[in-house]
Amino acid sequence: MVDRDFLDFVRSEVFRDLERETKRNYGTDYRPLLTFLSSRGVSWREATPQDLSDYRHWRCDAPENPGRISGTKWNREAAAFTKLFKWGKVSPLPVDVSRPEDRAADSVSSRVSWLTPRTWNLWLDIGLRGHTRAGFAALEWESRTELRNTSFVQLLLSSGLRRQEGGSLLTFELPTQRLRHGRFMHGRIAGAVTRSKNSRTFYASVESVSQVEAYVESERAWAVQRAQAEGRYERLPTMRLVTKVTRGLKPKVEWVDTNGVVGGQELSRLGWRERQWLFLDGPDGPEPAWLWLTEQGLPMDPDRWNGVFRMANLRCEEVLLTEEERKIERRFRLAAVRGKTPYATPHSARHSMALYMLVLLNELFESRYGLTKKDRRDFALLFGDPWWLVKELLGHADVETTKRHYLAPVSHLQLESILAAAETTDEGQDVEDLDDVFARLARETASIQDIDALLGGAA
Repeated sequence: MVDRDFLDFVRSEVFRDLERETKRNYGTDYRPLLTFLSSRGVSWREATPQDLSDYRHWRCDAPENPGRISGTKWNREAAAFTKLFKWGKVSPLPVDVSRPEDRAADSVSSRVSWLTPRTWNLWLDIGLRGHTRAGFAALEWESRTELRNTSFVQLLLSSGLRRQEGGSLLTFELPTQRLRHGRFMHGRIAGAVTRSKNSRTFYASVESVSQVEAYVESERAWAVQRAQAEGRYERLPTMRLVTKVTRGLKPKVEWVDTNGVVGGQELSRLGWRERQWLFLDGPDGPEPAWLWLTEQGLPMDPDRWNGVFRMANLRCEEVLLTEEERKIERRFRLAAVRGKTPYATPHSARHSMALYMLVLLNELFESRYGLTKKDRRDFALLFGDPWWLVKELLGHADVETTKRHYLAPVSHLQLESILAAAETTDEGQDVEDLDDVFARLARETASIQDIDALLGGAA
């Protein structure tokens, strides 16, 4: 039967203002709890601390439960339940994520996953470019969206942007300003599409931006032309034709909709849904300002990139695993089997960029600049140490967040001592090839995927 109180909660400001991904996650968290309480004949408004204690025991600790969850997952569920019970004014609160006893002590960032640069190349070649194990393009491969997909991944790997941040870019937000030596470019990410809701500068390599520009001029242009020819844009319920984009500290977008209503908003305050309504006046008619388009020429929702990564992972399994190994469900595969194929998510690109930049910055400080411990202290006082610099690149508010959630699993490796043993570079040589350093890290850290481990050193 319909629970009207719960529907009121879903329609309330408390739930409505959550991010789309959070809403989806919380929805999957509420369902098993409501089922559990219903099996006891208890409404969620009548839930007691004992009910939630029993539920937590079953979810996290009960040996009879074959699908026990981690402490990290419980903390997310506890946050969802707390929001519901507080909204419903349930007293006493059955669970409160702010209470230490209601949080899991074993919570860790289980989503952290890294691929070394050459392993990303393997994943891109096989998963998104359709190459075989031998490195040749498969005859049956269809590459209609290959440039779009590879451009998106390379941009995330280069910039460390989150899926929604990179997936919500507009064409005129692509970086155009080169840094002094010309190898990186910087742009601005709008606060409305970030987790912190604060705008920030991001950096991307010239190579990754050039690849995105190639996508805009080829695959994307063809998709737009087909959509215009078939009249898809004319049938859209909402279209805002951009008339002006101001520059400066607070860029503003001005538009006029199909009814002739004029509007405008600061670029940093436009969320991803509003951005999908923006169109530019192209040579053959209106075309989306949204950068990433589907084959139909329509804006691609940020969460659809999960499907692209999932299909690429499956493609890697098809090429690198035997038929018998593929028949085993992923969660039941032995570690030796799982380690034969790279597995990536959009957030893996962010994690990998963070690890790469930390290693590169340490290498620059120690090998290129030859800084002593005293020199490093002085440099850190002026510009910040590698941890602080990576924190700025990721847009974290606190450097401890960077250490705890992204790079903590390799803290025991004593990166400085490992890097000190790495081969120093010759004068004038770019510090780019860090394969030996990453290989050493991968051998000692299970969460880092490297090509040697995947292909048994054959590559």
